[in-house]
Amino acid sequence: MKIYTKTGDKGKTSLIGGTRVAKSDVRIEAYGTVDELNSYIGLVRDQEVNCNRADILKEIQDRLFTIGASLASDPVKSKMKTPDLHNEDVLLLEQEIDNYTSEVPPLRAFVLPGGHQSVSFCHVARCVCRRAERIAIQLQQESEVEDLVIIYLNRLSDYLFALCRIMTHELGAEEIAWKARI
Repeated sequence: MKIYTKTGDKGKTSLIGGTRVAKSDVRIEAYGTVDELNSYIGLVRDQEVNCNRADILKEIQDRLFTIGASLASDPVKSKMKTPDLHNEDVLLLEQEIDNYTSEVPPLRAFVLPGGHQSVSFCHVARCVCRRAERIAIQLQQESEVEDLVIIYLNRLSDYLFALCRIMTHELGAEEIAWKARI
């Protein structure tokens, strides 16, 4: 089987269910951004500081494939069974957030992204996650998107912020507080 099909050469692609839509469709933008996020999570997972968190990060990547399949499905025509999210997936993120935040000093100000290259990669993932959430919300306003998809993406961005903080702490990097110019 060849990788290329040439069926998208005129700017259209198929959803799960067979419906052809423009590659600029908000549904394509939504699952494409989730795919981009998944790639950044892989980059974050590959950082040495996260070797003891590889399993949770792989779990998150798996959930992002689940979300991608959901977003790539035609809500009317698709008869294919896709994996689904569970409330426990959100609870896992919340437990990890609580674990990470218990190990770092309380947050007293906004922090500037950066401090270490590994942390910077994680901040990029957090920002892409927020974009994926915004696009999924836009799609939800136009079509069907499960509420749990939005909730998961929202909690995942919180998780990624907490991960940035614990990575900064473990790497001995400086967490730089934002000081507004007045």
